[in-house]
Amino acid sequence: MEQKCPEPKWEAKVSTKLAKASADQIWPLCKDFFNLHKWFPGLSVCHGIHGSNGEPGCIRYCAGLSLPTEGGEQAVSWAKERLIAIDHEKKSITYEIVEGNIGFNSYVSTLKVVPRGGDGCVMEWSFAVDPVEGWKFEDLVKSYEEWLQGMAQKMEEDVVGKIKAEKEQV
Repeated sequence: MEQKCPEPKWEAKVSTKLAKASADQIWPLCKDFFNLHKWFPGLSVCHGIHGSNGEPGCIRYCAGLSLPTEGGEQAVSWAKERLIAIDHEKKSITYEIVEGNIGFNSYVSTLKVVPRGGDGCVMEWSFAVDPVEGWKFEDLVKSYEEWLQGMAQKMEEDVVGKIKAEKEQV
């Protein structure tokens, strides 16, 4: 009986630059594990279902993006994600999907905020996942690029808006 060799994991890292917000300003938004829906495009629900926000082992429930089903209708996608590690010094969080309907198996991801010399910062999002049947790796990477850019834009706009509001109060 011939055994099929498992395909290697899909692994990638995408990044985007933020010119108007520092790593110290963006990090508090990224480490708020139970409130991803505030920043992630198309995600309508995110809340804690286990543990304390930002503590390793805590679990969040996320839902909202629609994925087409075999019949062509749109089904709400959802996932339960566990925070594996948080490093405040390196400004990074690592999490895994423990349950969901989006087709990811053995998924681990890291979101990191890296200071840039002078103003701004870089957000990096890396992932490793078993290949997803019916998906193309290149399309998944492109989606991650778009999601990260959308998230970074919302975060940067929030930081800039708060700075502007503070200046107007002075």
